[in-house]
Amino acid sequence: MTILTFPKDFVWGVSTSAYQIEGALTEDGRGPSIWDTLAAIPGRIMNGDDASVACDSYHRYEEDIALMKELGVKAYRFSVSWPRIYPQGDGEVNPKGIAHYKRFVTKLREAGITPFCTLYHWELPQALQDRGGWENRATIDAFVRFAETMFREFDGLIDYYMTFNEPWCIAINGHLLGRHAPGITNWQSAIQVAHNVMVAHGRTVRRFRELGVKGQIGYAPDMYWYEPLTRKQEDVDAAYRAFSIYNWFVEPVFTGKYPEKMAEWIKSKGAEPVVEPGDMDIIREPMDFLGLNFYGGNIVRHKPGNNYLDLEHVDLGYAKSDKGWFIYPEGLYKMLTWLTDNFGPIPIYITENGVCYNDEPGPDGRIRDDRRIAFLRDHIAELGRAIESGVNLKGYLTWSLMDNFEWAFGYTCRFGLVHVDYNTLKRTPKDSFYWYKKIIRNNWIELESR
Repeated sequence: MTILTFPKDFVWGVSTSAYQIEGALTEDGRGPSIWDTLAAIPGRIMNGDDASVACDSYHRYEEDIALMKELGVKAYRFSVSWPRIYPQGDGEVNPKGIAHYKRFVTKLREAGITPFCTLYHWELPQALQDRGGWENRATIDAFVRFAETMFREFDGLIDYYMTFNEPWCIAINGHLLGRHAPGITNWQSAIQVAHNVMVAHGRTVRRFRELGVKGQIGYAPDMYWYEPLTRKQEDVDAAYRAFSIYNWFVEPVFTGKYPEKMAEWIKSKGAEPVVEPGDMDIIREPMDFLGLNFYGGNIVRHKPGNNYLDLEHVDLGYAKSDKGWFIYPEGLYKMLTWLTDNFGPIPIYITENGVCYNDEPGPDGRIRDDRRIAFLRDHIAELGRAIESGVNLKGYLTWSLMDNFEWAFGYTCRFGLVHVDYNTLKRTPKDSFYWYKKIIRNNWIELESR
């Protein structure tokens, strides 16, 4: 039996995003977003689902806060819907949007829960997409104005800000693979969007400093740990590409440079970002913390013409989620130590880590999601290893508080500690909810030898 004890000030929390839980897409002056547009196209979202109701958290946020208070979390990572604040992306502010989030954040604080606010979790106002979206540098200016509005309105109410969630998804999933909104499939588009988003990140951090806003600011990239199947150079290079397409959104924040070898490979695909003077210095504007979204990793090998990176994922028998993602807890330790070794002891929060298991209530109404408990246990154990290894890990915010709209997968993937009946919107805590509650209360985890 091993006991891993966490630092006294370690922050335990949960995460969600506005579009995935709020619903109320046309209420109180909210404008349309690129995801509203994509979801309206037949065949783009599984089962024809949309987020018009989702978990109805726009109306039920007090019920959700009560669940978090019962769980005992001290932090809640949520996102703000940009088109609720600026229905056209710029121009006139929507006071009803500001008022909603002020009520919400006030209730959070009254419950003793610290707000961690993500400014952009993929909800680009459609009006800005109509003018070129993130390929247009004017969108950078609009985003900084939106962020400044949030900083001024919520100074003293929100303690932690993240500029962007998973810029890889914005650029690659949205503009190369076409799986996410706006559904574009072009290397040059993707790599320019990647650059413009990172410039927007840096400018927003800089504006935060200029305004003297109370609190801290960072961002939340997603990263996966990949290793080569063999020591053959072609497999080593394939693993490098798999890893570096995510590191593309991390390394420049700390070094002011894109990964050189990856830049050359992307250039071979006919893509190269247009970089204006001063951009790279802006991108590396110092942050207060790094958020890390980690879901897994895998073994890869070179395979020309296969997927967008000329490689394939090799199934060596690792466990998979119900979404088909490989589960690789040791990769979390490797990722955290790699970040620390390469970029120094920056404070890190795990801002997403979770798993899709579609467990439903049994005859007695109880949701026995033992596989999720095992996933959380194994990943939290790796956090303990990382802290002992010198990683400046400040907190863990699991994904997700509750089942929700899973983007292109619609309602087919359940990530929540709380089960949501999408017909009645009834919330039911799963077994993992009570397991995590115990971890939070104790601030330690008990590991049995296996």
